[in-house]
Amino acid sequence: MKRLTFAFLMVLFLLIIGACSDTTNSDSSTDSNSSSNTDSGEATETQETVTLNFFHRWPNDPHNQYFKDVVAEFEKENPHIKIETEAVLNDSYKDKVRVLLGTSTNIPDVYFSWSGEFGHNFVRAGKALDLTPYLEEDTEWKNSFVETQLGPFSLDEKQYGAPWAMGGKAFFYNKDIFAELGLEVPKTWDEFITVLDKISATDYTPIAFGNKAPWAVSHYIGTLNQKLVDHEQRMTDYEAATGEFTDPGYVEAMEKLNELSPYFNDSPNSLEHQFAREMFINGQAAMAYLEMGETRLVEPEADFKLGFFDFPTLDNEQGEAGYISGGPEGFMVSATTEHPEEAVAFVKFLTSKEMGEKLLSDVGLFSAIKGAVNESNSTELQREAVDVILNAKGIALWLDTDINISVVDAYLSGAQLMLTGDKTPQDVINDVQKVAESIK
Repeated sequence: MKRLTFAFLMVLFLLIIGACSDTTNSDSSTDSNSSSNTDSGEATETQETVTLNFFHRWPNDPHNQYFKDVVAEFEKENPHIKIETEAVLNDSYKDKVRVLLGTSTNIPDVYFSWSGEFGHNFVRAGKALDLTPYLEEDTEWKNSFVETQLGPFSLDEKQYGAPWAMGGKAFFYNKDIFAELGLEVPKTWDEFITVLDKISATDYTPIAFGNKAPWAVSHYIGTLNQKLVDHEQRMTDYEAATGEFTDPGYVEAMEKLNELSPYFNDSPNSLEHQFAREMFINGQAAMAYLEMGETRLVEPEADFKLGFFDFPTLDNEQGEAGYISGGPEGFMVSATTEHPEEAVAFVKFLTSKEMGEKLLSDVGLFSAIKGAVNESNSTELQREAVDVILNAKGIALWLDTDINISVVDAYLSGAQLMLTGDKTPQDVINDVQKVAESIK
């Protein structure tokens, strides 16, 4: 019996020694809730695994693979942080993110947002974390952004979003067709119409336009509104609480859009934007009003010399000169996240120069970080496209993300009917005015 007792005690002693050895050996495996140090990669026992939910609008490649790579790299550098990603397509994203952020549960820790009113809605609803203290604490991060890209994500002098990609709009044109027809790049509206008339007399379509998803027409409307309505008046009208849209410039803007209608391809409301872009790439159309980021899609496929020109100047312009339509896209952090430090760290990583350079190399989008577009990762034409954005005196944010969604719907549905001849420009603005009044 004594021998058994002694043997038992020896076994127990060895087990205790072994357990102590396991807890002190730096080479041993760690518990699933512990993590590696973010700087050295050495194991620590103080950091528990943190899971962040990340929501964006690109379920397809190359964007989807880009984000997978970014997440993998971030998790490698921050082993205690795990990112769970969900992605849905553009139009579905707009609906789903509003639903998610309209609830008190299941709110993603980090989520994609357009700038302007789209993002401001989340701020007013108390769903967006104020990033101002983090930017003030980390001035290197703050100063890394292209300055003009920060403002569209701010409200009441506080920063709620981190700009990730820059956006701007211009007419892409086929230099070979222009040379063939002896055309000069138009600078004024009258010159523009003259060029369109000359192209119309040939087998070429003057302007490729796909408006099945009517965000496309909103870019025309937003550009024309900016040009034809006084800046302060437009800003007043774009606010839901004060919007009236009674300035005559709004009707004139729709009239100018209607004037372009005969120069579009047939049935633009039935054509997806990407198919209209293909018309341009294939040399069927002389021009297309595209985002500068679409350079990545046009340049490699086009068998012609490609150029850009600004939206032509109108005779009766009331807005600020030198503006382009555009606006940054970026990321916001939930105000209710349980892990704000880790969420902000992920946003910093998303908006780092290294990831910005990768954004252009892998996806073709232009980062909002200074120096991320350079000779090592871009073509001469891409740098020219970036200069269009950087040299603009101001940005008129995308109409469909810069005003109340109900007003947007009235504008876009009305514009589609105007393009088919079922509404007049005045009819469209009458509808917009009624909706603007109803939401005050």
